[in-house]
Amino acid sequence: MFRQMRNRKNGMTAGEAEDLLRSCRRGVLAVNGEEGYPYAVPVNYLYDNETGRIIFHGAKSGYKADCLKADDRVCFTVYGSETVREEDWAPFVQSAVVFGRCRIIREQEDIDRLLKKFAMKYYPDERMADEEIARSGKAAWMFEIRIEHISGKQVQEK
Repeated sequence: MFRQMRNRKNGMTAGEAEDLLRSCRRGVLAVNGEEGYPYAVPVNYLYDNETGRIIFHGAKSGYKADCLKADDRVCFTVYGSETVREEDWAPFVQSAVVFGRCRIIREQEDIDRLLKKFAMKYYPDERMADEEIARSGKAAWMFEIRIEHISGKQVQEK
């Protein structure tokens, strides 16, 4: 169903791709938009180690939510981790691409739990995370991507 990477020598293992998902702070979510146009938007996210799923938040209304209500199939991409090795001037760059199904989480108890988990990745302490959740958490839904396929690669930019 999902294509294999064309140039496998640049491939990373699924575990290495998951490590990249854990370490990056932002990714690009691509959904099936209206009139056949794709819609890709950068999002802050959390790779949930316990469930092996990607979670992110968003407004209860808007284009992203409308697209996900119409079609739950998504592609999610992260990239980064540039490494320059001593013997070469050009950096090695890693990326991971995920295909999966995205579920909108609407139950407030689940939203609160996931918002807290998500916020702890981005806020310096629990107090600040709790304050932000109290201020704006009721306006958000959480979204969860169930991964169906993941691939990663590392290429040298030269």
